Amino acid sequence: MSARSWITPAVARLRTTHPYVVDAALAALVLFATSLQWIFPGGKDEPLSWQGYLLGAATAVPLVWRRRAPFGTACAVSVATPAMAVYHAPPPDVEYGGLVVLYTVAALCPPWQRRVMLVGWLAGVALTMVHTDKTEPFEYAFHLMGVVCAYALGMLERVQRAYTAELEDRARRLERERAADAERARTQERARIARDMHDILAHAVSLMVVQAEAGPVVVRSDPARAEAAFDAIAASGRDAMAQLRRILGVLKEEARGGSRRLPQPGVSALVELVRQVGESTGLRVELRTSGEPRPLPPDTEVAAYRVVQEALTNTVKHAYASTATVELGWTEEALTLAVTDDGRGPSGAGGGHGLIGIRERAAACGGSAEAGRGPHGGFRVVVRLPDDDRQAALG
Repeated sequence: MSARSWITPAVARLRTTHPYVVDAALAALVLFATSLQWIFPGGKDEPLSWQGYLLGAATAVPLVWRRRAPFGTACAVSVATPAMAVYHAPPPDVEYGGLVVLYTVAALCPPWQRRVMLVGWLAGVALTMVHTDKTEPFEYAFHLMGVVCAYALGMLERVQRAYTAELEDRARRLERERAADAERARTQERARIARDMHDILAHAVSLMVVQAEAGPVVVRSDPARAEAAFDAIAASGRDAMAQLRRILGVLKEEARGGSRRLPQPGVSALVELVRQVGESTGLRVELRTSGEPRPLPPDTEVAAYRVVQEALTNTVKHAYASTATVELGWTEEALTLAVTDDGRGPSGAGGGHGLIGIRERAAACGGSAEAGRGPHGGFRVVVRLPDDDRQAALG
């Protein structure tokens, strides 16, 4: 086992231990180090006394409260340490308690307390050593460097703690942002599925209603046509049920934590859509294409199909039209869809929910939609869907 493998868990356990336990152990360690000078004096000319030992203990015992009251603890140790040095029984070789409180003040206290304590200790150490006899020059450097190093270590601890807190805060923010992004994605997916269900049901029901209304009229005069109408109703219902079953399957997959996407029709499926509408309703629908067709981003493909589907559904439901034209205009920047009929168009300004859905789908792809009277009468819906992938590639 490497040293790193057992040191890291030990440090983690130490950080989770109650502060009083850790600080009491530290105070006991400092008291033991200070007692060594009293038990093993450096020479026969160094006096020993219980008063000196008590002063030495006064530099260690307050460390129990160093994290609860760092500045107060530092003041108590700062008074006891020079008193012990001046009393000189025995003189302190190292200011153990002072080094600990300087580290603590630098790590925990506000700026003015840190500055006061650092300046006070530097001045106090210098004056105490001047007062002490037989002080060598290197001892000045040793004690002053000890003060500066303890303070510097405390500042490094402060910086490290602030850096760790910033990283933890950033991690929490990123986690919240990821959760928010996931929730937005779920909301958008639910809205997309709701629009798809609306389009599927509206289209299928419109075709079924048209055929159901025509069936009783021709059931006696033209049984074959009536049978075809009922077959069209059944085919529309089966197609709607199949698409709804796929959507519900995706919803169940998402509820179990999956991420499977619903397979969606695209521009290539418009040929079948136009044929189905023409055969089911008797509406003469023509599909025209200009420009060079090419693959589009998946969302744009779905939007193009649903826009045409919704426009034709509105034509069947509201326009009382006999003909309709679907035009696809391909350019390098966008696909323009135009659905024109010779009917009367929707009543009221701005259209109903179908036109709102068309505008929402176009806006979701960064495009635009317009609806109004056609150039030769009737009603016309024009949608422009930009090709973002191609523009990005050209850019």
